[in-house]
Amino acid sequence: MRYKIVHTTVYTYSEAVPICHNAVHLIPRDAARQACLYNRLRIKPRPSVLEQRVDYFGNRVTNFAIEQAHQKLIVTALSRVHLTAAPPAIDPAASAAWEDIRDALASYSDLVEVYQFVFDSDLIQASAELREYAAASFPPRRPIVAATLDLCQRIHQDFKYDPTATTVSTPLPVVLDLRRGVCQDFAHLAIGCLRSLGLAARYVSGYLLTRPPEGRPRLVGSDASHAWLSIYTGNSGWLDFDPTNNVIPSLEHITLAWGRDYSDVCPIKGVFIGGGQHGLNVSVDVAPIA
Repeated sequence: MRYKIVHTTVYTYSEAVPICHNAVHLIPRDAARQACLYNRLRIKPRPSVLEQRVDYFGNRVTNFAIEQAHQKLIVTALSRVHLTAAPPAIDPAASAAWEDIRDALASYSDLVEVYQFVFDSDLIQASAELREYAAASFPPRRPIVAATLDLCQRIHQDFKYDPTATTVSTPLPVVLDLRRGVCQDFAHLAIGCLRSLGLAARYVSGYLLTRPPEGRPRLVGSDASHAWLSIYTGNSGWLDFDPTNNVIPSLEHITLAWGRDYSDVCPIKGVFIGGGQHGLNVSVDVAPIA
């Protein structure tokens, strides 16, 4: 399956911004089932500094600086991605017991690259409350894949999708109390539950192909960035789960980047001087290519 992705971010300012420095995660990853065939970043005004690097987690990052006065910044990422179908799903009941995975993570030095995803990060801290919520899905000796599927299903049922309830800075305990939020919150919640049990889980940012209601035309630009999680499962490696939609990601989930939490892979972040009041508009279009 191939997709064309157009991700446009527009910042507007009430006063001129003389200088800004930014870092963006807008280049889809190359992975086992995904290949980024093409990527181009269009930035207006034209940057005086533009460079690419690979971050600690293997994501491609673009850094740029604009050193001229501007009242509008437009960043458009154009990508083409090829996805292949996932191998046949493993039997959830045949996966290893979750305690065995937890114990192995702390016991073998060759798992250090995985073990780092057990610990707290800026936006996700383990807690007794998260461990208690996860406990219903993780009784003793339950297979790790079956348990994670159950956890994601419970989050999908217990929490309401509400884009007005939270912001990118809403603390996880507040999300747990509100029982509502967006995909970022639900991914953080699942990761927090898993880490509170001593398991390794990472945050994944990307895109999800959305389908219009039957009989309605597809609206260009109506898609959005999406987030889900991966958990380390032992012999099966990292497996993705999407608690927002209660599905296992496959041909309709496109991976941009992964890290410990949203702060590691924010699509666009930076600093600027001046600007007064500012506005933000984001448009995402994910279109299959025949």
